[in-house]
Amino acid sequence: MPTAFTNQTSFMDLALEEAGKAADRGEVPVGAVLVRGGHVIARDGNRTLELNDPTAHAEVLVIRTACALAGSQRLPDCDLYVTLEPCPMCAGAISFARIRRLYYGAGDEKGGAVDHGTRFFCQPTCHHAPDVYSGIGETRAAGLLKAFFQAKRQGVAS
Repeated sequence: MPTAFTNQTSFMDLALEEAGKAADRGEVPVGAVLVRGGHVIARDGNRTLELNDPTAHAEVLVIRTACALAGSQRLPDCDLYVTLEPCPMCAGAISFARIRRLYYGAGDEKGGAVDHGTRFFCQPTCHHAPDVYSGIGETRAAGLLKAFFQAKRQGVAS
């Protein structure tokens, strides 16, 4: 289905834009876009430093925004596009929000919880597991992260 892939790619492009904005703010460059019926409901990037909030990951921010707009804690007809494999906290939020599909770019061997680490959605205690599609925009997402952390190690401001 070329049309679906084009949509996946364009929504991931928006998430990558949000990741770039996060990097410009000095945040770890992760971006997320929440989509319902082919329309963007929410988009954001990491804001943990800006908000002094360890839960202000891109995924959590877009889920909060979309739930507020929907007037519901559940988003069963929504798809989430995120540039990096979600961590355990974000995987939990995705599950509790009943997100339908998760598309992510780069895998995260150290902090990821979908295909790495705890594999949250495979646990018997997980009440809802979205359909998961990985590797969408992976090269660009991984490149953003690599460049960001390389600059940090070299003491260069992003």
